[in-house]
Parts: sequence; C-alpha cells; structure tokens
Amino acid sequence: MNGKNTAKQPGKTIDLVYTALGAVLIAICSWIAIPAAIPFTMQTFGVGFVLSVLGGRRGTTAILVYILLGAAGIPVFSQFSAGIGILLGSTGGYILGFLFMGLTYWLFTALIHGRDLPRILGLFFGLLVLYAFGTVWYMLLYTQTRESIGFMTVLASCVFPFLIPDLLKLTLALSLSRRLAPALKHL
Repeated sequence: MNGKNTAKQPGKTIDLVYTALGAVLIAICSWIAIPAAIPFTMQTFGVGFVLSVLGGRRGTTAILVYILLGAAGIPVFSQFSAGIGILLGSTGGYILGFLFMGLTYWLFTALIHGRDLPRILGLFFGLLVLYAFGTVWYMLLYTQTRESIGFMTVLASCVFPFLIPDLLKLTLALSLSRRLAPALKHL
C-alpha cells in the first residue's frame, strides 16, 4: 500500500466507530420513556445530540444505521420494538423522518457558515421536516386502513403534544454538545 491509502484508513475506521456509537446512543435514548397518555421518549434528544456532535455526514449515517438495525429486527425502537412492520406502520414515518432531519441538518451546516446558527437552524428545520414527513405518512396509512382523517386531527395527536418537548430536547442536545465540544474537538 502507498502512503496515500494508509492515511485514509484510520479516518474510515474512526468514522465507522463514531457512526456505530451514534446509532447505539439513539437506540438507548429511544428506550428511555416518560410515561404519559402518549409516551415521550428521548429519541429526538439522541438524534439531535448525535447530529450536533458528529456533524451532518456522520450523524445522518448513524441515523440510517439505527433505522436499518431496527428494520433488521434488532429492538432499537421505542419500547424495545423492531422490525419492518414498525417502519411500515402508521407512525413509522416519524422514525424514517429522522433520516430527513439528518439530511436537513447536513444541508444547513454545509451551506451556512458559523458556529451555532447553522446547527440551530438545521435542528429546527430538520424537526419540521421530520414532522411533515411523519404526518403525511401517518395520514396516508391511516386512511388506507380506516376512514379519512383531517390534517388538524393528525397534528393534534401526532405533532402538537410533542412540539415543545422535542424543542426542549433539541435545545438540551445542542447545549450539551457545546459543553462537551472541548473534549470532543477531535471528532
């Protein structure tokens, strides 16, 4: 091997390690649930933290790995659930929406220069993209198996109860990633 190929290998290995750790962190956060009529998990925190710490490319890859693990049957989703059936179910669009959240974050951080503004905008607009994708998915699947459902009804049950808690979780994720930045500056 020449020196050029040897120099690239450690970067690829470390990317794999960080991606795997990011996927595991998201899984662990999805298992942490706050009991309520609609249970709240720390999954959004995990996604926001992974994106904030690993960046758009690695963070989005970690989200993809997380989703693929769950699709393969490894119980990484909330309440230790797994399987393609979860992803193809009416709320699976919100899990798949995490991937679009990562892509949105990646886009914002690539196009906007600065330390905090691109990250804040990326997480905020990423959350909106996640909600949009998940809501459309929910409506399409719900109307196939049941009667028609109104857009505001879906928002009232699937988005509005989660909006403020998710914004708080993303704020916590960004704040924690900033505090850990000196220790994690080599990422």
